[in-house]
Amino acid sequence: MKYIFVSGGVISGLGKGIATSSIALLLKSAGFRVAPIKMDPYLNVDAGTMNPIEHGEVFVLDDGTETDQDLGHYERFLNESLNKTNYATQGSIYLSVIQRERNLEYDGECVDVVTYITEEIIKRIKEAGRANNADAVVIEIGGTTGEYQNILFLEANRLLKLKNPQDVIHAHITYLPIPASIGEMKSKPAQMSVRDLNAVGIQPDILLARSEKPLDQQRIKKLSITTGLEPEDIISAPDLDSIYKVPIGFDKQHLTDRLLNKLGFKRKGKDLKDWQEFVDKISSAKRSVKIAIVGKYFTTGDFTLADSYISVIEAIKHAGWTNGLKPEITWLDSGKVLDNIEILKKFQGIIVPGGFGSRDIEGKIVAIKYARENKIPYFGLCYGMQLAVVEFARDILELEGAHTTEIDPETKYPVIHIMPDQQKKMLNREYGATMRLGAWDCSLKENSMVRKLYGKSEISERHRHRFEFNNDFLAAFMKKGLIISGTSPDGKLVEIIELKDHPFFVGTQFHPELKSRPLSPHPLFVGFVKAASQIKL
Repeated sequence: MKYIFVSGGVISGLGKGIATSSIALLLKSAGFRVAPIKMDPYLNVDAGTMNPIEHGEVFVLDDGTETDQDLGHYERFLNESLNKTNYATQGSIYLSVIQRERNLEYDGECVDVVTYITEEIIKRIKEAGRANNADAVVIEIGGTTGEYQNILFLEANRLLKLKNPQDVIHAHITYLPIPASIGEMKSKPAQMSVRDLNAVGIQPDILLARSEKPLDQQRIKKLSITTGLEPEDIISAPDLDSIYKVPIGFDKQHLTDRLLNKLGFKRKGKDLKDWQEFVDKISSAKRSVKIAIVGKYFTTGDFTLADSYISVIEAIKHAGWTNGLKPEITWLDSGKVLDNIEILKKFQGIIVPGGFGSRDIEGKIVAIKYARENKIPYFGLCYGMQLAVVEFARDILELEGAHTTEIDPETKYPVIHIMPDQQKKMLNREYGATMRLGAWDCSLKENSMVRKLYGKSEISERHRHRFEFNNDFLAAFMKKGLIISGTSPDGKLVEIIELKDHPFFVGTQFHPELKSRPLSPHPLFVGFVKAASQIKL
């Protein structure tokens, strides 16, 4: 098995996840099985308890593992479903070592950070390779080189290469700024980040040079001299208008061949044809479709954080490009919608995504009512489905004060409530990894809109929630025209709702965005975007 470590230097947010995904795709296109793994430096056991504003979206796998958003990029680029072996945090690694120490599995030895923690890191990496039957494991090291937090991952890299020098290479992503006051691309920060790597015993084999513009030969020559890399191993990674163009740009610079050569692999083929066709659709899409996402995890200070809903954004894009459309996505803070409902007139489709808590919830409900009454395509994802139920109960069933018990535990009409097993966990403060998580089967109602979009009667989708549709109100809802178009196979859990006589009004208890990929867009998003494109503004 071969190993490619990917690190980043100078600043965070350089796109290590996209680079890791691209490297994995290029190796797959050459005929090899690849297992990407994200190594996060946090002491959190998983990403499930992290605030989306601070850390970005929590991406859930089929097996229920709550992971960093980069796992979403891995799945989208590889067009494969991953599992718990593809994600590890420093917290989970420490926890495993401490649990073994408590069980006397170290036979009374003094348990130190080195080598016990580094050995556990290497063990996790090898497990990811074996579990995915991989020829190569691509390891993304979270954080920035020079930080204290990720030093043990770099040490594991060094030790693994020490024992297997022919099987381990390192790709380092660095940054070359172009200061506005100077107007010249500067290479010194990149040189210093490589020096930081050298200081912990690692010499990169590949340098991915991020900048606003492509590198010129002068910069490549300078980096080659100062870092000790061959010019061919310095790959320009300029800003692009789509992340999906990154693998194509890398391949044109012969990165695939450089990786194969360094790993001792002989190319089994070259298959980026489908990916290139997909990228061509991005460039050819001209007609716009205006989509509003109404939520609360958008802002921090004066900045907007797209990462909070990155899978929703990408799913909209996949569906748009498939329909030959160019999505124009606008963030609407639900609190502002409540004060200015007229703003919704600018959009052809409205999405209320997942989320938790009471802040600005009435703004979301107002947006849902507007979409229902004005026949604007609406797509409710998890919380967006639950609030659509609340809105319908209040306005159509005339149940004044109807609510979810998450927000109003004393509501007279708890149309959304918590299941007894979840209630017990909440009382015991068992929050981590205790929601309804991962892939659950769902049966679709015959002749429903969602059944036609999926093209089959049984599906499997990923969940992340505690609250469910209250079946005590089921008959009343159905009598007034709410269609229960998807349930658990035993019929006990409502999974999908929709409305008839509406161009598209669908709410899902699950998160369909988590399974949308560039080469296989999610059918519900495809249907939603297509319906939105037919609305005239």
